Amino acid sequence: DDDELRRGKPTVHVKYDEASALLVGDALQAQAFLILTQGESARQEPARALERVQVLAHASGSVGMCGGQAIDLASVGKSLTLEELEQMHRLKTGAILQAAVMLGALCGNNVLQATEREALQAYARAVGLAFQVVDDVLDATADSATLGKTAGKDADNNKPTYVSILGLEPSRALAQQLQQDAHAALLPFGEKAQRLRELADLVVQRKA
Repeated sequence: DDDELRRGKPTVHVKYDEASALLVGDALQAQAFLILTQGESARQEPARALERVQVLAHASGSVGMCGGQAIDLASVGKSLTLEELEQMHRLKTGAILQAAVMLGALCGNNVLQATEREALQAYARAVGLAFQVVDDVLDATADSATLGKTAGKDADNNKPTYVSILGLEPSRALAQQLQQDAHAALLPFGEKAQRLRELADLVVQRKA
């Protein structure tokens, strides 16, 4: 998004240059795929290692994060419906968060049942959208020092957001509903999923 700050520090393209930032991003993505193919687990269970690679590739490519980001760039200055905004964020943010959840499960020792996969995917979809809703709320209400990035940039750039479409309070209510949806999706796992519940709470309650 061409911002000059992330986590209160200069972004890579500002501190160095755009070419270096692109190369670092490419290198980190390649490193992620390399990590998924290394280790004893990958050697002993190559089929599961391949599935992990496929999950990340699907989530980060044209039908995931990159595709969503392309829609985001093309939507500046345009009016989107709530459904269109949600679809953009399911790709841009939700897909990669869903991959993170599924990769954690796929790195475990147990074989996932179909119902467990569906539950984790539902959880991740809710958390992914909640993250973006809260991000939009914070961009409209917090200052740059708190956020660690430039506040109010969405409005300045005339980007469609949950706040611009729904309003501030309805957006906060939507984030809370998505938090409840995430908790509900984890019911089949009982106490084993407590850390995931805490993660959903953190996403919604964060201040930056």
